[in-house]
Parts: sequence; structure tokens; C-alpha cells
Amino acid sequence: MTAQSLTLPFGDTPALLWGGPAPRVWLYVHGKGGSKEEGEGFAAAACPAGAQVLALDLPEHGARRGSPVPLVPWTVVPELRALLDYAQTRWETVALRCTSLGAWFSLLAFGEVRLEKALFVSPVLDMEALIGDMMAWAGVDEDQLRTRGEIPTAFGETLSWRYLQYVRAHRVRAWSTPTALLRAQGDTLVREETVREFLRRFGGTLTVEPEGEHWFHTPEQLAALRRWEAAHI
Repeated sequence: MTAQSLTLPFGDTPALLWGGPAPRVWLYVHGKGGSKEEGEGFAAAACPAGAQVLALDLPEHGARRGSPVPLVPWTVVPELRALLDYAQTRWETVALRCTSLGAWFSLLAFGEVRLEKALFVSPVLDMEALIGDMMAWAGVDEDQLRTRGEIPTAFGETLSWRYLQYVRAHRVRAWSTPTALLRAQGDTLVREETVREFLRRFGGTLTVEPEGEHWFHTPEQLAALRRWEAAHI
């Protein structure tokens, strides 16, 4: 599909818009390592169903690689709120499609509003639990992290005391948007019990893909993802 390139009016943020004029838009929020271009596959199903799809590059991703703005919640959450403000002035209805870390950022940014619906793929739902797991994998305790501030790990993540403190001060307390979740059985980043707890607190539906992992990337996994998206659009 052909997308229209946009520069959003906050932070000169690059974005793509798929689909012809419509009263409904899906905001597409990618995960870590992703980009706005990932929205094309979703747009192939959403646009024929009568919607547009708007995707932006998060800091340090896509066209924003090398920019001084870091991928941290205290910069991303205000951007996503500005994205929603932008969308609400141009479309009658706003829905959400997000992946992995993009889901956690979206929970923080949109928790006080009710969108039409949300689709979460491999969603990070409890960042404090995930950081705790990463600390255990790295053999780092809280005293060490507090003292050093930041600790790089062998698996490519940098543990941050400031980040952990932000997470604890900004727990997800509200979410009223009707939500469907897709999780792979082999996902080692998002615990099944974390997903079940989210469903207990906020409701929603869960689909478990038996063949897969956190990152849907093989042809078979992507086909399962597209079928799930099409069923929930």
C-alpha cells in the first residue's frame, strides 16, 4: 500500500498515513526495534475495512535514529498524548494497535481516555515485573542499581535506577478501552500470569498463538498475526 508521509506538529515527528479519507483512524505504535513502516501490514487489512492508519517513529527508531530524544517514558508518553490530541481533531473515532513496549507506553499515555478499541500484540503490561526479571538475568540487585545508576547487561539492555523509579511512580491504574491481546506461547518476556492479571483488572480477550515467541517474524507467525488482526478490526 502507498502511504502519505507526514511530519507531526510536535517535535517534528515523522509519521505515515495509510488509506483514503475516513472517519476512523487506527494509531499504530511499534515496539522496541520497530518503525512506523511496520504499520503497512496492518493497514492492508484496516484500510479496506473503512479506516485510516497513522503510525509514527518513536524516539531512536526509524527516521529518528541518532536523534537526541531518548526512548524513555517521560519523553514518549507526552508524544503519544500529543498524537492522540492530533488524531481527535481530525477523525471522529480513534482506535489503537500497538506492539510490545508500545503497549506499555500506550497504557501510560491513554489510560485516562476510552478509545474505540485496542489491539495489543506481545504487550508489555507490567514494566516493573519485566525490569525485575532483567535484573535477575543480569545478577543485579536494587542496591547495586541504586548505587551505580545505570548498568549495561550482556543481553543488550541497560538497567536504569531512574527508569525503575519512574515505573514505580507511574503504575497502570486505569484502562477502559475494549482490548484484544495476542500472545505467543513461547514468549519469554511477557509472563502468562502478567497477562492474566491484566485481564482480571481491566477485562479484554486473549488469543494465545501456540507457535511463536515475543517477536512475530516467521512467515507462519506473521500469517497468524494477520488472521488475528483481520478478525478484530
